[in-house]
Amino acid sequence: MATSTGSCSAALKSEVLMFPQPALQLIYDTAPIGLACLSPDCRYLKINQRLTEICGISVEDHLGRSVRECVPALADAVEQIVRSIVETGNPVTGIEVAGQRVDHPEERFWITNWHPLLSPSGEIVAVNVVAEEITERKRSEQAMLRARETAEATLRHLRETQDSLIEAEKLAALGRLVAGVAHEINGPVGSSLTVASSLQRRYEIFASDVRRGEIRRSVLNGFLEGVREASVQLIANLNRASELVQSFKQVAADRSRLDRRRFDLGELTAQVLVGLRPELRKRGLAFELTCEPDLVMTSLPGPYGLVLSNLVLNSALHAFPDGTMGTISFKARAFGDDDVEILFSDDGCGMSPQIRRQAFDPFFTTRRHEGATGLGLHIVHSMVVDRLGGRMALTSESGVGTTVRLILPRTIRFEGDGTDTAARKIMSFDPDKTWKKTDTTSE
Repeated sequence: MATSTGSCSAALKSEVLMFPQPALQLIYDTAPIGLACLSPDCRYLKINQRLTEICGISVEDHLGRSVRECVPALADAVEQIVRSIVETGNPVTGIEVAGQRVDHPEERFWITNWHPLLSPSGEIVAVNVVAEEITERKRSEQAMLRARETAEATLRHLRETQDSLIEAEKLAALGRLVAGVAHEINGPVGSSLTVASSLQRRYEIFASDVRRGEIRRSVLNGFLEGVREASVQLIANLNRASELVQSFKQVAADRSRLDRRRFDLGELTAQVLVGLRPELRKRGLAFELTCEPDLVMTSLPGPYGLVLSNLVLNSALHAFPDGTMGTISFKARAFGDDDVEILFSDDGCGMSPQIRRQAFDPFFTTRRHEGATGLGLHIVHSMVVDRLGGRMALTSESGVGTTVRLILPRTIRFEGDGTDTAARKIMSFDPDKTWKKTDTTSE
């Protein structure tokens, strides 16, 4: 049996060696890739120096030996590939091989292609193997993958940080609203306290006169008149305070949740402005509100209020530096059947072209030394486009002022409610577009 096997192997080898040996040897010696020729029983008939780097065994020590003897870790895979080629006659390509030599701790990688070698009679007498090392490419791919994962993790962290800062800015805006409302409420409440204190003193004087029996008609009439005047003032002041509280409660509720509801744009704008008036008065700024009556929307009042607050505060801080006085203007009207157009403008210092291009970028600000975060207009853009389904454009010129134009759908549409999502895009703004006044209310 041994003699039979030996003669068969010798016959196969003689079949392989029928090819021109000098040319074949030259190819094997000079090829920049690994080359080998395996017998059908997976023994090395020929191999070049480049391929011996897989296992570290010399060319001479490979010849005549089986793959299982030389590279035990790859034996099962190699035998399966060779068996498939012998049975089907089809080549096997693009097989990736990884290995680690005992004397080299780092793992190395190859791409291998396997083709049958046919004798003149058409019999498969051997399998040619071509192996190209791709270790550096794999290391580069792994390095790129690690870099990508690191970059994605960093980006996630930055987005989380940005979201946290945006939420903090929203809370800060709500805090400013609370402070403004508290300042506004302080007026009627303080007046009511003054009137109540005066009424109490008049009551004490009147009660003293009654106890002494010195009550006269003129005293009684004076006391009654004083009570009537005090009652009128108390009712007026307390009604005003109640209106401010109700306004604040509604605005605060709108800010705390994203509920769609029906509201009058003019009334909601006036409610939001309650908390902003103290800041405007402190800076000596006038606010002109012009809104078509009965301009009803079904939208998200919370994001709208945040947009208006940030626009007002951004103008107050940036458009009128160093105590400059001026005017901020708000105009709203119906725009077609389905939209509302809002023009928010100021006559402040305006923006340079470079600043205008970056106005909506997150964290961009020209007043960081004064504590500005650079998120005000970014939040405005995010709320208008992503939450309110609207469009916006900004025009500004140094020394002239700034105008922000908003186009908001009168009815915001959500996915799943049977309507298409509102268009979301930055639109071009025609500064020469005529503003046609209709019946308006101002405040």
